[in-house]
Amino acid sequence: MKHLARICAATLLVILPVCLAQATHHKKKPDPKPEPTAPELSAFVRGELLSLSPDDRINDNLEVTLDSTSTVLTVTQPDGHCDLFLNALDANTVVWDIFDATDSFQSREKLLRLTVVSVSGKTARTCYDRQSRVDARAATNRARFLFSLTKADQVPDFQAKMAKALKKLIALSGGAPEKDIF
Repeated sequence: MKHLARICAATLLVILPVCLAQATHHKKKPDPKPEPTAPELSAFVRGELLSLSPDDRINDNLEVTLDSTSTVLTVTQPDGHCDLFLNALDANTVVWDIFDATDSFQSREKLLRLTVVSVSGKTARTCYDRQSRVDARAATNRARFLFSLTKADQVPDFQAKMAKALKKLIALSGGAPEKDIF
């Protein structure tokens, strides 16, 4: 009987750690983080456009609003405003570049510019002057977002986060969603 008890105890000592190891591997994974909503994404984009705005009195983002249907983002600057039609944009065309806003009269800080092209045949933006007259000089097949390069460089992963948020907002607004084409 003592011999049988020793065998059972030895077996338990061998099997118990294996069972415990398997039990720890079967723990339920935490629920995935929910996808952000259109209002959350637009609040993020608005906040970044305002807080990282250029301060050159020409390209400043003075106000940013999103209409109730979540398709028109209006960016107001000192010389007027532009209505950016999110449902007309193609999330596959997001491009960053550095823009030198210096002109022949005044040097200015470099700007970080995000450009998104519209879906073929759709208008990406309509810009207006201070008197709300259409500015025919502004290209209508692309939307542009301006940030202070100096300020944006101080925010970790700013370009990646902004591009991701804007691409999701475009898709939620009815624009062309991002696709992996390669």
